[in-house]
Amino acid sequence: MAVRIIFLGPLADMAGKQSVEADAPLDWAGLLDVVGKEVAAQLGEERVNVACGGQVLADKTQLQAKDGDEVALLPPVSGG
Repeated sequence: MAVRIIFLGPLADMAGKQSVEADAPLDWAGLLDVVGKEVAAQLGEERVNVACGGQVLADKTQLQAKDGDEVALLPPVSGG
């Protein structure tokens, strides 16, 4: 089935889209393959987080998304 990947903020600009679907199950290596080189490079940065099923992962490389899950790619937050 499918996992929905949501690109937020500047990651959506890099990807050129707001979301994409990938085959389930989806692990870290699969996520990097699906999102493209530019976004994958950003995901390697410590300040970029990944959430699965509404929970921010403490270790994003341990991603194990299953059918129906939504994976959100969260860019660094800035503000004042």
